[in-house]
Amino acid sequence: MSDMVQGNVIDKYKRYLLLERGLSKNTIESYMRDLNKLLVFIEDKQLLLRLIKTSDLEEFLAGLYDSSLTPRSISRVISTLKSFFHFLLLDQYREDNPTDLLESPKSNIKLPVVLAIEEIDQILSVIDVSTLEGTRNYAIIETLYSCGLRVSELTNLRFSDLYFDEGFIRVSGKGNKQRLVPISEIATQKISNWLDYRKQINVKKGNEDIVFISSRRGKALSRITVFHFIKQYAEEAGIKKEVSPHVFRHSFATHLLERGANIRVIQEMLGHEKITTTEIYTQIDRTFLRQEIIEHHPRNNQSIKKNITHDTNYD
Repeated sequence: MSDMVQGNVIDKYKRYLLLERGLSKNTIESYMRDLNKLLVFIEDKQLLLRLIKTSDLEEFLAGLYDSSLTPRSISRVISTLKSFFHFLLLDQYREDNPTDLLESPKSNIKLPVVLAIEEIDQILSVIDVSTLEGTRNYAIIETLYSCGLRVSELTNLRFSDLYFDEGFIRVSGKGNKQRLVPISEIATQKISNWLDYRKQINVKKGNEDIVFISSRRGKALSRITVFHFIKQYAEEAGIKKEVSPHVFRHSFATHLLERGANIRVIQEMLGHEKITTTEIYTQIDRTFLRQEIIEHHPRNNQSIKKNITHDTNYD
């Protein structure tokens, strides 16, 4: 396949990711970075994209292992390869898919940090809600936790997305996919408190519909600003965990699961495209339950504790 034809294939694949898969710009760029590794390999080996075999891809992946790429990164590359060759099959550039037999490397899953409800209350308790910024920041944290939002979804929240009478907000997630998420009464009240203060701010043109804005600049808050004040509040509250905006999203999902919520419902509320992404919280839930047994079971001595701690079969 000539460079020109190969370039056309890559361009068509990018359009496929954008228009048919509905992926975000950042996600597409990540796909293309991984795909570029393969294209460099193909050029070095003087292979044809149309004729590349599973054995060629295994040699390519072996090179990634040798370069000390982490198992998680290699799994991401394999995911990109599977997506790309599936596209080539759909577009009839190939008659087979050489990635069918590729397996992702096994790796230890790093569980996300989760806050207990008491820890969330501790963080909220250090916020001075007598100030404009304190009222805004309290509303932000309550909304992150109440609705399980990504920080970008929070900073992009608009007045036209608020349906308080119905008890929902509309969220624009990855790939600009929209979903309706229930919002708690307390989060609704905290946002309303902030909106009373917001009227005092000179809002810059183009930001009139943004819910959470900077008190000084009159523009939408940056994600960095939210990261900064959440970390500061966590330190003031004496929380030793590494707290970020995403931790409230993890906590939201885990607390729902602990209380019996259906995992499919949680998937829908978080805006996860795949259920496997949501299933990470079942592992957090099991870890939590195991720890509760270790700490509170009346017949749990050191010997039993040791056995439970090293048991990885949670069935």
